[in-house]
Amino acid sequence: LHKDYLLKHKKVLFTTLLTQGKLYQHCADIEKQARDMFDTLVEQMKKSEGVTEKLKEENQLEWVCLMQNIETRAREIVCKDIIYT
Repeated sequence: LHKDYLLKHKKVLFTTLLTQGKLYQHCADIEKQARDMFDTLVEQMKKSEGVTEKLKEENQLEWVCLMQNIETRAREIVCKDIIYT
């Protein structure tokens, strides 16, 4: 995602990183930061909203809905804060 963003919106930076041979390392670093932030956000949201393994055992449908909502919000935050900057 970040590479596509750079190509479409930050062409000078994309070209500079590409010609310096740093584009793929830069994208890998951004992806690692994004994955780490996503995992952290999901865990924090699960904890603050009471989404537990016990809930998963007792009411799987509710747990799935809550997890999808949490993951969607976390993905939006990560994209806004890391991917599209």
